[in-house]
Amino acid sequence: MKNEVKRVVVKVGTNVLTNRENRILGPVLRELVRQIAVLHEQEIMVILVSSGSAMAGKEVLGETNITDKSIRRQVYSSVGQPRMMRHYYSIFHDYGMRCAQVLATKRDFDPGKHRENMINCYEGLLSEGVIPIANEDDAVSLTMSMFSDNDELASLVSELVDADRLIILSDTDGLYTGHPDDDKSQKLTEVKTNDNVEKYVQASNKKEGEGRGGMESKLKIAKGTANKNIPTYIANGKRENVIVDIINDKEVGTKFINA
Repeated sequence: MKNEVKRVVVKVGTNVLTNRENRILGPVLRELVRQIAVLHEQEIMVILVSSGSAMAGKEVLGETNITDKSIRRQVYSSVGQPRMMRHYYSIFHDYGMRCAQVLATKRDFDPGKHRENMINCYEGLLSEGVIPIANEDDAVSLTMSMFSDNDELASLVSELVDADRLIILSDTDGLYTGHPDDDKSQKLTEVKTNDNVEKYVQASNKKEGEGRGGMESKLKIAKGTANKNIPTYIANGKRENVIVDIINDKEVGTKFINA
């Protein structure tokens, strides 16, 4: 199976990239890039969908006097986005690799010229061996053209680039039958798209601090992406070697496959 995998989309959430003080974790970014470099050597290209820009901006600005939530997010993201890219650029450079920023709104995935333009951008970067780092363009997104969260963006990118797998990294080891901290809860290793696992979500849900996602969103996106014949995983982004282990078909996280 591993040799058939040529393109992987990895989405990393804010809760993976930050600690309990909501500060960006450099070692986590480095481990993420290290794994991408390992796959790169195997000629497996990774498209990274990275959250964290709003939190990175908040680290710089602290609390603001802006009361409007959407404007505050725009400001934090505008300040934080170049900071995140500076982190990524520096670490990728250490591994002898190059990365690029691809910001998008939902409109960019509409059929027609916008979508063709996005495809051309990604294909151009991948052909040059450059790792695309995608995020929502929070600075200019209108509410009507916003993604529900970066899980949705990752799913759309997976379809756009015809990915072989989508890996959604969160702060839990996968989908559980109850709350992850409950001893009676069991982790589901594989879910088919027609399995009724939604009943577990409320008990299992651990809402991301500054992100917009949660297990309910992840389950919906995972099933929807798997329905397009792209196997999708929900796994713990702070687990060592998690991405490489998934590509090597180790039993990590929860795998979603088409029924």
